[in-house]
Amino acid sequence: MKKNIGTALALYPMPVTVVGAIAGDDPTWTLVAHVGIIGHDRVTVSLARAHFINQHIKETGKLTVNLASEAMLPAVDVAGSTSGAKESKADLFAWEAAENGAPYITEAPVAVACTVADVYETPGFETFICTIDATYVDEENLDEKGKIDYAKVKPVLFEFPTYQYLATGDVLGPCLSFKK
Repeated sequence: MKKNIGTALALYPMPVTVVGAIAGDDPTWTLVAHVGIIGHDRVTVSLARAHFINQHIKETGKLTVNLASEAMLPAVDVAGSTSGAKESKADLFAWEAAENGAPYITEAPVAVACTVADVYETPGFETFICTIDATYVDEENLDEKGKIDYAKVKPVLFEFPTYQYLATGDVLGPCLSFKK
């Protein structure tokens, strides 16, 4: 028997990502678990309105979404617990500029460079609706067809409200292969 637990945000776990943007001449980074897909050509990045990075995303209209690996977690925690308004996070990760100018983390197994198409506001949050400009993937994480192999990437997941990181598991089988 199921119990109604109210309006809990229960669509977890989500991939752990670090969003990057240029703040003046330097990159800034923040930990984000509220990312989504709204089509084959659009992603969303939802951030609390008070985040330092938001103003820089709005100024440049560019950002990156970087999937975190387990090895990145110490720096990822700093990205999520330090305010860019109080302390520079420019040197937190090695980075390169994507073709759109946004900084991506070279250590991230997958990095998606985006342009902001719209901003959807809800109380206390700004959700950036973005087009995908480029996707950067370490070659060892591609399959023989040149597609991302997430079994190799092993993205870290975030579970809320316990604030725990989870490892991804084994492949259970191809999608649509379980029908009778």
